[in-house]
Amino acid sequence: MIRIAIDAMGGDKAPEAVISGAVDALGSLEQDDELILVGPRGLIESKLPKGISHQAKLTIEDAPDVIGMDEPPIDSLRKKPRSSIGILAKLGKLGRADAVISAGNTGACVAAFQMRMRNVEGVNRPGIAVVFPTFEGPVTICDVGANIACKPINLYQYAVMSTIYARQLFGIQNPRVGLMSIGEEDAKGNENVKKARELIKKDPKINFIGNIEGRDIFKGVCDVAICEGFVGNVVLKLTEGLVDGLFKTIKKEIMSTRMHFVLGPMFGGVIRNIYKKHDYNEYGGALLLGVNGTAIISHGASESRTIRNAILISKKYHHEGINAKIADYLAASKIRDESNGDEPQGAALGHRDEQVD
Repeated sequence: MIRIAIDAMGGDKAPEAVISGAVDALGSLEQDDELILVGPRGLIESKLPKGISHQAKLTIEDAPDVIGMDEPPIDSLRKKPRSSIGILAKLGKLGRADAVISAGNTGACVAAFQMRMRNVEGVNRPGIAVVFPTFEGPVTICDVGANIACKPINLYQYAVMSTIYARQLFGIQNPRVGLMSIGEEDAKGNENVKKARELIKKDPKINFIGNIEGRDIFKGVCDVAICEGFVGNVVLKLTEGLVDGLFKTIKKEIMSTRMHFVLGPMFGGVIRNIYKKHDYNEYGGALLLGVNGTAIISHGASESRTIRNAILISKKYHHEGINAKIADYLAASKIRDESNGDEPQGAALGHRDEQVD
């Protein structure tokens, strides 16, 4: 049994796409699984197909407020304690949801999940892990947006968490870990990268291969790529745009030839299969590594099938117990933060964790 809570108001196409994706996922769930749609009750009920609201598998948690994609995360959570993101995080904190999913404001999601659900013991800052499909196999990149002001200890912990993630999800027993920089040489990179490299090198359990460059992600050089959230998000969005533009160009070139009526049917299926492997909608969302519980952050442009896939993959993430393994690893690690501390993001929200009504 698993209880999955979904932010019905998260994303550019909410609530329609989110509700539709949740309804589509119902048929793929086990009999005792439960979906919880979080958002304004009246609005959600008005968007649900007739009869669906009476199914035992689907319930609604009222959250009258909504945090917009362009609103400042911390201030919004403070001013809107009954927002769908805030209530979603509380359901995870109180154990009423085993997994939480949102395609809403990423900053607000990270802050709420970290503040409410708390970090795994030993984790300073959580990181968002995405998987890039490459010709040589899957490559896990962390962080892609949770922490844009990394300290060396954060990058080291991303290496630990992503190693465990790649091992559990893809069966890579000894993942090769690369640290993204502006050159392969040890002297390249800013001070954070240089200090992080020394920390990672100290851990004999990490298969660290040193610095990597952006192009190495798709060349089979590593299984895990570590970077701060600012860099990771730029890489992610650049890749999305490149993939979309590349396939549009291929389609245009095929259709502009005199033989398009032959080439189209001949290569159409192959191109669609390749595109599907690189389509973020097929993957559902990215796991937020380092928080207690299973938290998935989906793309802001998520469609119905994106949400459906996020719901289905959340079951796998939950049953793998990745966060418990992260806690065990860090408890045994002798590498610690030598700075003056790292206050959890969202700690300044300043209001108590009241019970969900």
